[in-house]
Amino acid sequence: MKRLRRIAVLGAVAALTAGVITVVNPSPAAAHGAAMAPGSRTYLCWRDGLSQTGQIIPQNPACSAAVAQSGANSLYNWFSVLRSDAGGRTTGFISDGQLCSGGNSSFSGFNLARNDWPLTHLTAGANFNFKYSNWAHHPGTFYFYVTRDGFSPTRALAWGDLESTPFLTVTNPPQNGAVGTNEGHYYFSGRLPSGKSGRHIIYSRWVRSDSQENFFGCSDVVFDGGNGEVTGLGPGSNPPPTNPPPTNPPPTNPPTGNPTNPPTGNPGTGACTATYRSTGSWSGGFQAEVTVRNSGTAALSGWTARWTWANGETIGSLWNGTHTQSGSTVTVRNAGHNGSLAPGASASFGFVGSGNTSGTPTLTCTSP
Repeated sequence: MKRLRRIAVLGAVAALTAGVITVVNPSPAAAHGAAMAPGSRTYLCWRDGLSQTGQIIPQNPACSAAVAQSGANSLYNWFSVLRSDAGGRTTGFISDGQLCSGGNSSFSGFNLARNDWPLTHLTAGANFNFKYSNWAHHPGTFYFYVTRDGFSPTRALAWGDLESTPFLTVTNPPQNGAVGTNEGHYYFSGRLPSGKSGRHIIYSRWVRSDSQENFFGCSDVVFDGGNGEVTGLGPGSNPPPTNPPPTNPPPTNPPTGNPTNPPTGNPGTGACTATYRSTGSWSGGFQAEVTVRNSGTAALSGWTARWTWANGETIGSLWNGTHTQSGSTVTVRNAGHNGSLAPGASASFGFVGSGNTSGTPTLTCTSP
């Protein structure tokens, strides 16, 4: 099993800053994968705790409680909820109440029965773009289950709480991005379970076909007509995916942040501006948000934002838009649901990038 060795000093500093434990004894971390969309508890708590210094300082109360019980290593190693001896076994191998940790004591805090975990909003029966970290690539099959009607997040998850058969099974899906990074992932589309409403857990199992290792995770979701947006995270976390439902109107307040180039276009025919805002950074990576605003007097039917990196940065994943990158130049076009903007209205997209970025790039915005 591949190992990733972390730096002991960094882990200790993060733990002290979080104020929940006083000493961390780092150990080699198994590095493989976890659900990113809908995000597992470990993944979203990692996002919740990201800070400008690279330390992980949980802000969500459930995430803080999990770290208080399991230690800061559980978030530095968010991709390592596994058992090396599972061999496809489930009921009886992992005890009731320990499903979210996969029976791995290093992640026992993520079994806590709480209703304030970070939450992904979904629409029952809709098609959804799943993502699963490929921190280390292995062949195998992914199984996704959902809890039965009447499930309450205030009791620890048991096997009897899950529907008897998975609603989605995928073998050896394609992957995007480099392995061994926080952005690389397997991707596949699937139909969410129909007839569900309210709070549920989507439970994931990844069964390797080349070893006995299996991976486990709990993703807290609510079926309320959402389209993958995440709530319950601390300010500045803003993890992907955050696609708002197409029925939500864009905000009408002008964006805040550093000003960019003057608007392009002619008054009366539509014009737009684009504003860049950093939302987090860590060693070798960063996250940012761009707000596009209709600054003209006519409605926009679409928009395009462009900028050029100064230090060779690249985008690993982007949401609420589609992007291309040629050399250092990035072009982002609106998604299907956020291209139409009334005068004064705005839409935002976010992304996770690789590299050591500095400063704010100069953006331009154009409209058809």
